[in-house]
Amino acid sequence: MATGNAAVVAPPRRPLRSAWGLLANEPSLVESLRGSRDRLTVRPASDAGWRLAASRSLSELRTQADVERGTPWPQPLVSHYARYFRDGNRTAYEGLVASRQQRLTRAVVMAALGEPGWLDEVIDGAYLLCEQSSWSWAAHDDVFTRNGEVVPDRTRSYLDLGAGEVVAQLAWLDLVLGDALDDRAPGLRKRIRLETNERVIRPFLDRLDWHWLGLHGDVHNWNPWIHSNIIAAALLLVDDPDGQAQVIARCIEGLDRFLASIPADGAIDEGFAYWWNGAGRALEGLALLEEASGGALNPDLPVIRALVAFPSRMHLGGRWFLNVADGPARAHEGLPWGMLHRWAVRLGDSEAAAHAAAFAAVEPEPNAAAGLGRVLTQLASRTQLGDRKRRTEGPLGRLLRPSWGTYLPSVQIMVARQNPGSTDGLTLAAKGGHNGEHHNHRDVGSVVVAVDGVPLLVDAGQPTYTAQTFGPDRYQIRAMQSAWHSVPAPFGLEQGTGSSFAAVLLQEPTTEEPTLALGLGAAYGLGDAEQWIRTSVMNREPGSVVIDDRWNLPAPPPVGTHQSAGTHDVDITYLVAGTVRVGTDATATITSVGIPTVSSHVGLHLRWKPATAVVLVDEWHLDDPLLSDIWGQKLTRLRFRMPEETRASGAFTLTVEATND
Repeated sequence: MATGNAAVVAPPRRPLRSAWGLLANEPSLVESLRGSRDRLTVRPASDAGWRLAASRSLSELRTQADVERGTPWPQPLVSHYARYFRDGNRTAYEGLVASRQQRLTRAVVMAALGEPGWLDEVIDGAYLLCEQSSWSWAAHDDVFTRNGEVVPDRTRSYLDLGAGEVVAQLAWLDLVLGDALDDRAPGLRKRIRLETNERVIRPFLDRLDWHWLGLHGDVHNWNPWIHSNIIAAALLLVDDPDGQAQVIARCIEGLDRFLASIPADGAIDEGFAYWWNGAGRALEGLALLEEASGGALNPDLPVIRALVAFPSRMHLGGRWFLNVADGPARAHEGLPWGMLHRWAVRLGDSEAAAHAAAFAAVEPEPNAAAGLGRVLTQLASRTQLGDRKRRTEGPLGRLLRPSWGTYLPSVQIMVARQNPGSTDGLTLAAKGGHNGEHHNHRDVGSVVVAVDGVPLLVDAGQPTYTAQTFGPDRYQIRAMQSAWHSVPAPFGLEQGTGSSFAAVLLQEPTTEEPTLALGLGAAYGLGDAEQWIRTSVMNREPGSVVIDDRWNLPAPPPVGTHQSAGTHDVDITYLVAGTVRVGTDATATITSVGIPTVSSHVGLHLRWKPATAVVLVDEWHLDDPLLSDIWGQKLTRLRFRMPEETRASGAFTLTVEATND
């Protein structure tokens, strides 16, 4: 209630501060963190536990490490750095940086396992990082926008994801090999601490204008990713207890802002792929704080339980997951499923635990691309995940939550299954939300349909990042446009950008009625959300998905209004993977032929009303490996153009059924 002209503002949510109280203050942290190195799961190489790690199968890591040793190290040059500012290319520089760090990760593991001759490889790699002019990625550095230069400014280090990854790598190798480094290369650890302080610790403490801190309300995945890496650096590379406590207290404040931004249903608007480098990073940072404090900083919070459940709720089947925003439809290899499994077991979420265990069991060998901290944690974990039989079978058949599916109201995402608790048969995913979400694509109202876990009505996902990806021309990229998502196009309009271009919930799905109805008019800048209503239904008994569109539109907009020139056409678009055959009787078939990694082919049968809708077929030939590695050589767009008499007011219904190839 407001009194006079002053509005009463609710205090900000602070889940960590509420749970930890004075324990999160600097004086208490000094005591809680005393002796923290000795409490960490990851141990120095002198610890007997590394003999057990040495017995594990690490054939891929060993083979690659042996190939690299004795060859020149990857050398990122200023010409590679400058390419981002000159032509928008990110991968020339970031690829070399990643190769250098992955080589160092493999060398650290080999040295920790006691393999002879690897310590000098570690010393060289660590020193190269100390000599590297910038730890940040060119795409994030503000040097060009500040002064028009394309050379990193050593007097003003930029603290970004890249810098966080470097400092964490140096911290973990210092923990594991510190004594050996002192014997073999006296002074190296001193240099590592000097660079850490100048490039990361001081900028972190001295500046409050980093956008990823979330001080102005926009909290995204950079926040936990960077904070969790700084926690590792503070624990392992900041030797002064008071300074260490100061950094950790600031990190707790940052993670608090991230957790406070998470809705009660645990949804991540950036989707499954970014969960691992957002929520997953937060979980790793919290686990590290708990270990370091001897359990004093115990993060058993309701929001954590919701976050742990999210990945299993987004699962379609096999390695396929619902991908919204910038994310691939197929899960990367080397994800730290063991970390998620440990959290799920701890919190008593048996479904999330079984789901994570199934994936961890088929990916038993650490992948250097995951980063040194994740590799060492995986090697150090004594949790046994699955038996050898499961390791050879591939993940997931019936390890889903024993329910109809999932609805996450904060992002208006429904995942409905024909067979509850199973990936068999049809799975329908439908999304509302708004176009101001993080890593947003213009995808309000989009649908994905999978059969036996394989998506055939799809979202293209994330293409290779360039300068354009996060610039003013982002929505000129095809993968980001509503015209290439499974959504309507009233009068040929693109959806708008921003949180006001949103869906309005008209019917929320339930166990008995897995139906999501949304008003989409506002997403196109129309006057009323209900000028376009999309209803997505999973019919379990007949085994069909029905997507029903109904509209009552104003006159066509004048040419040039809104984001793109309006037309007189009313189209409804579906994006398809695999092989498409359009019949002459208002039907079409889709098969998974042509999709990489799909061994046993599945298919869908489409039929629609009115049959008089004209079907336009556009092929998208994929030359971006991030897309072609998932979908094959092409994606196909089916555009259903409405008859002239139904342009102003009409209906279109698409029915989708599984079929044998």
